[in-house]
Amino acid sequence: MRNPLSKEIVTIEPSGIRKFFDIASEMDDVISLGVGEPDFDTPWHIRDEGIYSLEKGRTFYTSNSGLTELRMEITRYLKRRFRLDYDYKTETLITVGGSEAIDIAMRTMLDPGDEVLIPQPSYVSYEPCCILAGGKPVIIELQAENDFRLTKEQLEAAITPKTKLLVLPYPNNPTGAVMEREDLEEIAEVIRAHDLFVLSDEIYAELTYVEGQEHVSIASLPDMKERTIVINGFSKSHAMTGWRLGYACGPHVILEQMLKIHQFAIMCAPTNSQYAAIDALKNGDEDVAMMCGQYDARRRYLMYAFKEMGLDCFEPFGAFYVFPCIREFGMTSDEFATKLLMTEKVAVVPGSAFGKSGEGFIRISYAYSLENLKIALGRVNQFITRLRNG
Repeated sequence: MRNPLSKEIVTIEPSGIRKFFDIASEMDDVISLGVGEPDFDTPWHIRDEGIYSLEKGRTFYTSNSGLTELRMEITRYLKRRFRLDYDYKTETLITVGGSEAIDIAMRTMLDPGDEVLIPQPSYVSYEPCCILAGGKPVIIELQAENDFRLTKEQLEAAITPKTKLLVLPYPNNPTGAVMEREDLEEIAEVIRAHDLFVLSDEIYAELTYVEGQEHVSIASLPDMKERTIVINGFSKSHAMTGWRLGYACGPHVILEQMLKIHQFAIMCAPTNSQYAAIDALKNGDEDVAMMCGQYDARRRYLMYAFKEMGLDCFEPFGAFYVFPCIREFGMTSDEFATKLLMTEKVAVVPGSAFGKSGEGFIRISYAYSLENLKIALGRVNQFITRLRNG
């Protein structure tokens, strides 16, 4: 019988995040700190709008690009929050989560052999999406001593004549690293000099904790809007993971081609999710601020707990993850995570799930209640104490 599978798909490994989640789901009394999903329910006023849209029979297809009112609200939101100015008619596309936007952006922009620079550790989808689009991933290994920020020197060293696209994943999953304005200005200088494009994944833009500073999008810098696709959504900021709603903003010449793939593969994002998202943008600022404040309190607790147990961890200022180093224990991050799960029933994600440069670290999500975090960190402390005592 002929092989039914493509050569590319069999080379791609399943998500390392889901592996530990699936194991933990089959065990009793496990505290899972592995999945990046807010523990907050979607705020009631947002749910009410979604319910109301169903009650009113708004179960039709929307336009392929998404509801006009939603696209208008997104452009207003981006302008007031991040100083980004987009045309809702031609430069905004509603997608099924940010993940779809990443996928179709790469499929739109890449020809076979085009090189895509992917800083790692980073979200697990970038590299597979690049491969499936015919591109060639070029990994830039981020360093803990640089707080996992992408430096101008690292970027310059990775560029070749075949380089077309840079993935800019900040605030970062899994490290919690951020890029501040001065960091981005240096990167933008290199991007312009080499005539590259940027896929800026800003799904965690609302979850930043740098005192006195807000998230800065590279698209807001001079001459960068026309060469940047901004990816965002509602899953992390508004606790709307299951609603599956994201969006892409960027130059019309790119967005109109992304729309073709979206038309043929998806048709449109879920209608009731779009109505709910309109309300989220109009009335959800206080919800976002409340959740961000709670995450920040958890972040500070984790940093204190790590210091008390002597576990090395740089301080993250974005997203809702910490990325402590476990190299002192002489085992791989997969071995560490497996033993922690089996002996203490705490599920974390090995850093290697996010690229080779994540080896020697584990990702802990603090999108969980402070009560659960305290219990889990107590178990982690017991575990590493036993390891240190032999």
